[in-house]
Amino acid sequence: MSAFRILIIDDDRMMRNSLVDLIEAAGWTTKALARATDAERWISRFQPDVILSDVRMPEMTGIELLKSLKAAPPLVLISAHGDIPTAVEAMNEGAYSFVEKPHDPKRLLLILSHAAEQHQMQESNQRLKTRLQQLSGVDRVILGQTAEMVKLRETIAMAAQSRAAVLVRGDTGTGKDLIARALHDISDRCDGPFVTINAAQMNAQQLPLIAQNASGGTLFLDEICACPANIQPVLLRLIEAQEVLPEGTGAPVKVNLQIISATNEDTGLAVTEGRLRQDLLFRLEGFGLSLPPLKARLDDIPLLAQHFIARAASVHGSTPPELTEADLATIIAHDWPGNVRELRNVVERFVILAQHGHGTIADALLIAEDTNPPLPGLREAVAAFERQMIGKAIHANQGRMDDAADSLGIGRRTLNEKIVKLGLDKDAFL
Repeated sequence: MSAFRILIIDDDRMMRNSLVDLIEAAGWTTKALARATDAERWISRFQPDVILSDVRMPEMTGIELLKSLKAAPPLVLISAHGDIPTAVEAMNEGAYSFVEKPHDPKRLLLILSHAAEQHQMQESNQRLKTRLQQLSGVDRVILGQTAEMVKLRETIAMAAQSRAAVLVRGDTGTGKDLIARALHDISDRCDGPFVTINAAQMNAQQLPLIAQNASGGTLFLDEICACPANIQPVLLRLIEAQEVLPEGTGAPVKVNLQIISATNEDTGLAVTEGRLRQDLLFRLEGFGLSLPPLKARLDDIPLLAQHFIARAASVHGSTPPELTEADLATIIAHDWPGNVRELRNVVERFVILAQHGHGTIADALLIAEDTNPPLPGLREAVAAFERQMIGKAIHANQGRMDDAADSLGIGRRTLNEKIVKLGLDKDAFL
């Protein structure tokens, strides 16, 4: 049965009842009105997916109703007095369709169904876009107003609604892991597990167990071009049949998950070199997302820098330092080989330096590139701040390392590297 809702408006009681009977028989939920003047109140209360209205009615016509509605579901007009000028006017005013009486019931239901489906899809896309914009961590990667980033956000919203596999391409540091997490968080699998594994480190028996653990959620395979050859047939079966064959079971086990993979390599070259099966690549790329390098997003770099400054200052409990013209010139001139990750790290150093009264973006870049020795005690101060931040994040998130990494604005792998580099014992913070 359909889950669609329709608001029917017709001053002719017999026609109104006939339409209700027809549409309810198709499984719809209906609300019928005799006057168009009541429509706006019922639109907000009933939340219809489509409106079906007669054209000629006292007090307010169907055309006048169409003109009066600002944000409303699709409106289909129906009339026994249809003529070409009226139909043209209706379509010019934004009507979804115009149907003449006596109507063909099947055709009318088909038009209404298409209109309702379109409305529900638009509503779903808007909800996903809103959730996408609100997610902490996601905007660190997809913040920006360049045409490429706007299109990327729209594609992410569509991919999140789909069960199709998603392949994320991008240079190191562009945020492929955060995009994968965002896809999971805004999908209907968000309450399920999000399991991450380096594809290069899998073996054939691990994959069935990992897939079972990820069932109901998302499996993220990083460095997919480095996936061992003997695992690729198992992965292909997992994508096509949503099933695995664990060792010793003798029978396939069904799973329910979305597979997201990522790579910073040329997948076409990997296929040519025989490292990646072409049929597997086709299955992996139900949706393809390409993350542009930061140097291709010059207009977005100042916006990203300001965003990271505000976040870093909040973490450190300090006032966000202002970017001078020299700072902005340095930011624009730098090539950013480490992409968004490098920018975030440089800005964090900039905020720490500013706390000591001698912070510029150029200074932060010098520390990052290690081209000049730091000011006395500065390296130790940066390490101390990092230890403090990481410790607080681990404690605040009760040892959940994915959440700790997200609150710090870094990937899980980067957090692990910092823990090792700084010689931290994460259990000591719990």
